[in-house]
This record gives sequence, C-alpha cells and structure tokens, in this order.
Amino acid sequence: MAPPGSLRRTALDPLAVSLRQEEGDRNRLAKVQEGKANAAIVASFLQIHLKILKGHSDAVTSCHFCFDDTKIISGSYDKTVKLWLKIRLITASYDKTLKAWDMETGKVLWSLEQDGLLTSCDVSHDGKHVVCGSDMENALCLVDVANAKHVVYVREHHKSTVTRCRFDPHNQRIATVSSDMSLKFWDILAQSTTITIDKAHSNAISDCCFSLDGHYLCTAGWDETLKLWDVRTGEFRSHGPIILEQGHVGIIGCCIFSKDASLLVSGGFDKTVVVWDSTQAYKKISLKGHEHWVTDVAISSNKKLIVTSSKDSTLRLWDIENAHDIPVVIQAMKARGSKLAKCEECEKPFLIFQEKEDKVETRCVFCRLKTHKNLLPVPPSLPPDL
Repeated sequence: MAPPGSLRRTALDPLAVSLRQEEGDRNRLAKVQEGKANAAIVASFLQIHLKILKGHSDAVTSCHFCFDDTKIISGSYDKTVKLWLKIRLITASYDKTLKAWDMETGKVLWSLEQDGLLTSCDVSHDGKHVVCGSDMENALCLVDVANAKHVVYVREHHKSTVTRCRFDPHNQRIATVSSDMSLKFWDILAQSTTITIDKAHSNAISDCCFSLDGHYLCTAGWDETLKLWDVRTGEFRSHGPIILEQGHVGIIGCCIFSKDASLLVSGGFDKTVVVWDSTQAYKKISLKGHEHWVTDVAISSNKKLIVTSSKDSTLRLWDIENAHDIPVVIQAMKARGSKLAKCEECEKPFLIFQEKEDKVETRCVFCRLKTHKNLLPVPPSLPPDL
C-alpha cells in the first residue's frame, strides 16, 4: 500500500451502507433507460449494484477487505490511509520509509528508512515478516516485524524495478515480478533464488498473486495477458502457463484470486474490472464505471463483493452475487458448452455441462453430495460381548 503518509479515522462503515447509485450513476442509468448505452453498461446498471466510496483527494492505489469482509481499508497518493478497522498496518511509501501503524490510535509503532523508493510490500501470513521491493539497486528487502530490523537485503534481485512481491501462503518463499519481464521465487530458509523465468511475459509485469492453497501464482502484464503458473507441480516447466487474454485492452495492472481460487479478478488501464472463471480459464464479465485506470482489486471471501480502487480518486464496491443472471455471462457459459440452472433444493444457480443429454441434473453438486451422505448405510452394531 503506497504511498500513505498520515492516518485519519473515518466513521463510515462502507459495507453497512446500502448499495445505491450516486448522482453520476443516475445520469448513466438514464442513458440506459433511453437506450443510448452499450450492452455492457446495461448489464452493469441493471444487475450489478455498486457503491462509490469518495473521500480521497488523489489516486487511490490500494484496497483490501478485512475482518471477515466487514471492513475496507485503502491507501492513496493523498498521503492518507482511510481506517475502517482496528489492526496493525504495514505501509510502504515513495518517501523511502516502511512503517508499522497502530490502527486504533493512529500512531506509528516503528519506521524504517530505506535507500530507495519502495514500490511494493507484503506481510507474511504468520505476521512475522514484511517484504518490500525497492527501486534502488532493484532490491528485495526482508524485515522482521517485531524488531523492525532487516533480515536480508538482496541487491540486484532483478535487472529492473521490482513491481510486486508476495509471500506464498506457507511463508516459505517470496514471488517477485519486475518491469524486466521476469518472475522469480526467493526461498526464505535458503535465502536464495530458486526459480527464475526470464521472459514470463513479453512486456513489463505489473502484479502477481498466489491462490490461498499455494497451487497457482497469477501474473498480470503490460502485454494485456494474465498467466496462471502451476507452482505446486511445476507443470509450467513442460507445458507453460495457462494464459488468460482478451479481457483488457492495454496494461493489466492488478489481480487477485478469490479465497477458493475459482474466480480471478483483474483491473486494467482501460478503466475496467474483469471477473474470470479461473477453473475454466474464461472471462465471465467486465465491470465498467471507473473514470481512470484501476489500481487495485479485492474480492470478499463469499465472492459476492468486489472492491476496486482507481486513479479517479474513488473506490467502488460491486455486488456480483447475481452475476450468473446477466445475459452476457449466460452467453459466455453457453459458448463453453454449459448452461445455468437453479437447484430445486437450495435454489442457488449452478452450471450444467451438456455432455450427458440423457440425464438432466436438477440439484447442485453440494445438495447431491449432502443427499448421498445421508443415504450411506448405517454400519451394523457390534455384538454385546465385544
């Protein structure tokens, strides 16, 4: 989250506010009603509800869901972090400092000065370490959070600026990407680079993210593509990555997996947010509304809400719970040989793949599994003498 310089407490709870349209959205909705908007805008305003969060005075560079998705936190070029929760926060800034904040009091717990501009930071999942990338010597820096001390400083880790660094879910290695088009994995215990992919993309790489189980790493590039790397099995060594394309026009700046890794959300310089089905590698829907490039994206654990930040100085909260009902989503699924049905038991939508025309499922897989479990035979009771 960069580059915040001060903390201001905000009383507003963004997720407690009903998702209603702002004045500008009402004007665009009027165009929809007059038939002057394209299909994507119609789909968005008729079925994807959103809330615009205003408060920053400059580009909003990052956004995250916190506290079981009940709060949002954001950082901006206006040198502020908007507070929606009470936790410790680590920030990296272009002012060459790494800071830890007490979110309840707004006080700085510690500040560590660096030699160069800090381009990215990430906290390990156990909360013990923070890693940051620096434009000075294209370095990677690992810091002990409790003691605010450098653990290791890796000079010339990349040939150009480190654009993003991420801990894997098991806190064993750090993935880094760079404008030099390379992807690297740095092992924390061995304190050395274990994997280097020199031309992971055909242009600079903006962002990367791990799936929560550590199976996949996604990279987002200036070459208009997202790539999924199977880092658990190393399958990419023989078959290459899975490539997601034709979702954005221009640079893709950010990406994030849903908790179960079934969805991937990306944001681009084309002002759009794209929701991908990562299991079948296709674009589900594009969300349009930001007036400048999208700088960061986050998705709630239940996959119902997406929060995005933008250089237009706003955050947007998108309700995608009913995205399956949107015509363009249905068309995309039909094109892949599947259709949508409503489960007769739980009434939730689910996909039906048209491979077995003779058997039409009426219940989703979860309800079928639940019934199957209930129908299992009860084991016989043991004789009294045993």
